[in-house]
Order: sequence, then C-alpha cells, then structure tokens
Amino acid sequence: MRKKTLICGVLAASVTLAASLGGCSLISTNSSADMEQVIATVDISKSADFDKEFGDYKTQFNEVVGETKVIKRELISYFLNVGYSYIQNGSSYKEVFNMLVDTLVNNAVLTQYSTMYLLKDMGAEAFEEFKALETTTAKYEYILGGADSDDVKVAKYSLYSSLNAAIDSQEERILEKDDSSSGSDTRTAPGGVDTEKEDYYPASATSESGIDYNVYTGYDKNLLKDSGIYKEDAIEGTTRATRIRAYNKFISSLISYNLVNAEKEDLRDIYSLKYIENEYINQLKSRIINRYYETYEDDQEAALTNENYKYVQSVYDDLKKWQQNNFKEDGFSTSVGEMSDSSFILYSPDTENGGKFGFVYNILLPFSASQSANLTALQNNFKDEDVDSGYSHEYYSARNQMLKKVETTDQRSAWFNGETEYAFKAEDLDYFGKTPQNDGWLFFENNIKNSDRYENLEKYDGRYAYNGTVEKKEDGKYVLLAEKLGIDAMLSEFSGYVDYVLGSSGNVTFVADENNVTYTLGQENAKYYEYTGEEFYKSGKNDDDKFEIDYSKFIYALGRVGNFAASDRGNLLVNKTEDNDASEQYKALSAVNELQYAYTTDTSVLSQYLGYTVEAGDTSYVKEFEYAAHLAINQGAGSFAVCAADFGWHLIYVTYTFDLDADQYNPQWSNIKIEGTFENLFYESIKDTAMKDVSSVRRNWIVNKFSKEDVTVVKHQNRYQDLLDLDNN
Repeated sequence: MRKKTLICGVLAASVTLAASLGGCSLISTNSSADMEQVIATVDISKSADFDKEFGDYKTQFNEVVGETKVIKRELISYFLNVGYSYIQNGSSYKEVFNMLVDTLVNNAVLTQYSTMYLLKDMGAEAFEEFKALETTTAKYEYILGGADSDDVKVAKYSLYSSLNAAIDSQEERILEKDDSSSGSDTRTAPGGVDTEKEDYYPASATSESGIDYNVYTGYDKNLLKDSGIYKEDAIEGTTRATRIRAYNKFISSLISYNLVNAEKEDLRDIYSLKYIENEYINQLKSRIINRYYETYEDDQEAALTNENYKYVQSVYDDLKKWQQNNFKEDGFSTSVGEMSDSSFILYSPDTENGGKFGFVYNILLPFSASQSANLTALQNNFKDEDVDSGYSHEYYSARNQMLKKVETTDQRSAWFNGETEYAFKAEDLDYFGKTPQNDGWLFFENNIKNSDRYENLEKYDGRYAYNGTVEKKEDGKYVLLAEKLGIDAMLSEFSGYVDYVLGSSGNVTFVADENNVTYTLGQENAKYYEYTGEEFYKSGKNDDDKFEIDYSKFIYALGRVGNFAASDRGNLLVNKTEDNDASEQYKALSAVNELQYAYTTDTSVLSQYLGYTVEAGDTSYVKEFEYAAHLAINQGAGSFAVCAADFGWHLIYVTYTFDLDADQYNPQWSNIKIEGTFENLFYESIKDTAMKDVSSVRRNWIVNKFSKEDVTVVKHQNRYQDLLDLDNN
C-alpha cells in the first residue's frame, strides 16, 4: 500500500499562478542586491539540546550541514506563492511577513534536524559521502537515495508540472480560450475524476531527469515534442509562438520581483535559472522532512499493530460498547447519515417493527412536464379524505396508465456540452453493448485509459457508454440523440450492465413480491397495470376510519444481485488495485451507481456516501418509496425494488444494511492491508488520527527545542523592515 505523503509546512515549490498574477507591486521595487540580503541565519548545533541528541556529531554538522542562510528573495517568493492570499483576506503586511519569516526559519530548523537524523541513521560513511558532494542539490538528493530515487523523481515531476501549469495559465489568456463553446450545464461527476495518484511520476529510463516529463517553453530543447507525457495535457491550440509568448510573460513577472536576473541568466533555459534551482531544492527539503517523519512514524505505528492488532481491537471494542450504550432507534438515523470511510457504525439497535436501517441508490425515471401537469389534475379530481393517502383508488389506476408511457434518456449530456467536457470516443476500448459498426462514447478518459497515472473512479466502473448516437461538429459541439427507455427497457439495461461488470450472466434475479408476482425480464408486468378498484386498499379501515393504501400494489419488480451475505459487508468498498481485484459487492455497487449517473433525475443521491439513508420506521420519503425501500432493505444488500410514486418510477438498489447486533460483521484484522476492506478503513482512520497528532507533536517538539531566538536563530529585521512597513504606504 502506498505510504501517505505527510504535510510538513515546508515551502514546497508552489510555483502555481501566484508568480504570474502580479501580487503586490510595492515589493517589486526591491533591487537585485537587496533581494540577496540575509534576513536570518539558523544553526541548531548551537542549542544545548543538539548536544543531547547529536553531541558526537557536532563536528560533522559543522562540516556537512552548517549554518542555513535565509535570504530576502526566498521571503518575496514565499509571499507571492502563499502570503499574498492572506493580505487579500484582511491580514496586514506586517503580520504576514513576520509569519512567513517564522515559517522559513522553522523550515530551516526542521531541515537541519531531519538531515542530521537521516545521515546518522545511514551510518558514519554517509557523512563523508555527503560532504564530498559539491552542490546543495546533490547533497539533498543523496539523502533521499540519489538522483534515481522515487522521492527525487517525484520532486522533479511536482516542480515541472507546477511550472507547466503556471505557463498554461498565461497561454490560455493569449489564446483567448472561448468558453462560450461550453455550456453552463453541470452534472455531478464521480469522485476521483482527473485526480493524479499520490506520489506519481512518469518514469523514463532514457531521460537525464529520470522522468518522462519536461517543461514546455517553446524555446529550443523545450519544445512540445520534447515534453514527454505533458503532450497529453497540453492546451488545445497551442503553438510554439503562443507558448513562447506565455513563457516570456511568466518570466517577466519573475523579473519584476527580481526573482530572476535578466542580465546575468539565460532566460531561455528555464532549468538554468537560480530561481528554479531554489524551488527544486525546496521540494527536496520538503521530502527530506517527510522522510524523517515517515521514519519516526514507522516506529510509532508499530505500536498500533503489535500483539495481533490488540490496540486496534481495543479501539473497536470501545467504540462498539459506546454505541451499544448510546444508540437508540430514535437517534440512530443521525449517526447513520454521518457514516463515511472514517466514521463507522458498529452497532445497530433493535427496532420496534424488526426492520433494518440501510442505504439505497435511487434511479428515478420521471414523469415528463406534461405528464406531471396531468398528474396534478388527477390529484385534484380524485381527492378523497376517506383514504389515508388523500387520494381515491381511481387516482392510482389513472396514474398506472400514465406510468406505461414514462420514458427516460441518458442524462449525461452535460458531460458532452456542459461546463466541463468529459466525453471521449471509446474506439479500441471494451464497453457494454459494443458493436463492430459503431464506437461508443465513454467519459473520464484520464481515469479510464491511464490508470497508472490517475486514481480509480469511486464507485463507478466506467464502461457504460452513452446510450444514443453522438456526432461531434467542427465547432466542438456535440449533437446527441438519446435512446428512450421505459421501465422494462431500463430493467434490461440494469440487468445487462450488472452482469457485464460482474463478468457473467445470471447475477440479476427476480423474486416474487407480496402479491406472488415475479417479474420476467424484458416483459411488461401486466398484473401491475391490472390492479383496480379497492385492490389498492387494505382490507378494513384504520383507527381513523379511513381506507389504508396497500403499498404492495405499487411494487413493479423485486429482485437481487448476487447473494451477498452479512459476512461479506467488510469487502463492500474493495476496489481494484495492483494487489487485488475489486470485490463482487463493489463491482455491483459501481455498476448500479454508474447507471444512476446515467439515468436518474434525482441528482441529490449522486453526492451521497452510499446513497440515501433509510430508517427502519417512518421516513421523510414518499410512502411508496419508503415501503419499497424497506422491503428491499429487509432482504439485505444487493436487493432491489422498482416502485411507482408521484415522481415516476423508482429503481431502488440496496447498497448496505445494518442488521441486528447478533448479525453484525465480525472484523478480521488480517485484512488490514487490503485497501477498501472495513478493517483497512478502520485502521487507517485510527492511524491518521494518531499519526497526525504524532507528526504535529513531533514537529512542535523539534521547533521548540531548536528554534531559539538569538541562539540558534538570528533575525536581521532591519533588512526586511521595508516589507513590514508596507501597511504605511
């Protein structure tokens, strides 16, 4: 499993847009010589605490690490990248620059400490090898394992990609990218879209940098053809001329703040600039501090997993005991609604009716606008105070006939012509319903076609092509003609796609409902439309002397996917990784969720963790939906029900259920290393909390011990007083 990158607060080469947005013009008057002034020095060996921890290595410190000088140019660069946003939010210049000086000083303290710790850990010969290296860059690369190490390559890639992003922003203005070709429509996208994997870098066995990625400036040796995989990310319409103009604008902004020297440096060679070298060194410093934290935390983390995960089990037992003592049916729904990858429900209370709490997806096939208007007229015509729902059986008979005519279409047009274009032609990819005559259109090309670089999409398989015909015009607009689906065609798509994702047929089965009707795939449920008259009522009247609606008459189909037992629930979120395949539960979940994205007009469900929370008793949902959801939830995860209501057809899929205490999941801590399992998520949550505290406490300990004013740290405030006085200008 990939180790999580820690945040250490180092100035980590955030060469984004700040350096090209202008910042504060007042500070651009500093001369080049002024910018090279030393505003602070740091030497942790002057602390008494250094002798306690590194006493035998004081000579080595002086020889190989030595005093760190913080120069004014670093402060200005830091201000442009980070500090100016504080000014915009109301802080004074004095407050911001003092804060930035303190941060730069503390970063120097942390870097010196981490460097000494890691060199000491590497052995005595490491000091000699470190000392023999001629450049600061080479020294820091050495600590990280050398120029060919993953840490160094990640540092280079992070810097180069941020530089490309900064130049991109200028080129977009030059090209006057016309967003009018894009619409304003949006549709929620699944998690992970275009998200690069943590610590990713494009490896190269031939390039000098070790990565298949370079900064595209437009000048010789930095042409688009030489930029490696950046070619995949380049702005549409870029030319050498527009890129050179963009790069020159970027460099001009750096010149205006004396961050580069126009007279002494080769501005066409971006890698030769001292500013870029310093930003790269900052990246290396950041990773050195993180490397120290990782080393320190590995020792701390061992305590969480020793003795067969005794500590993890104790945290689990304590949380479950607390929930057993505090969770009652009335308040349980609030906690369920807050469930997430880091907030766990370990106990479900008994309910008065013996029902279960659960989560459901909802694919809503709605009435059209004209049908909804007709439905409103029916409601007015068939009001009946003698029925608990407020409508007579004539209303439901008429509504059923309208439901026959409900049709839905693929709702993902916003991913073609909306605010963000996500669509791409599938071509040689495999996908559901592919034919030799026509390539379909899929979405999220980065994630689907480049899984080495980009994260897997969350709960979204990605192989359900747009259901309809697509034509892309010369102006970039798409002409879409969507297929129309009634409820029976929707169930065929549902069954077919779930089977496709699970890799075999027969995973979707239909079962008899309470009226002994079993839906047959691809055929209309004729019996459903035949209900009439008082068949819509239960026998007798309720305590209020009203007819009660028999909501079982609104169940159109009932079934389940697979046969997921309560013991399987720990694998619900196991997605495909380098080490294991996705679980069957996850595959089914991701298939149904993708169909939600494709068809549901109830878009609020798309932003929910596992769908809608459904309480075991009365809910705020319409009664038809509530009844169907309860019916499916009581059959367990993987069950589904189709019901009618005043919004249209609801295809309800159960993603997760909370069974009674006796049936609760029994964790197997040996699964802790399998990403996505309950055990893994529970452990990661414990670790994140514990390690976050460990990291921050350790950082504060180092800073407090070694950042001593006028001892280890000497500030020359008079050299940056002009910046503190900017509030007076």
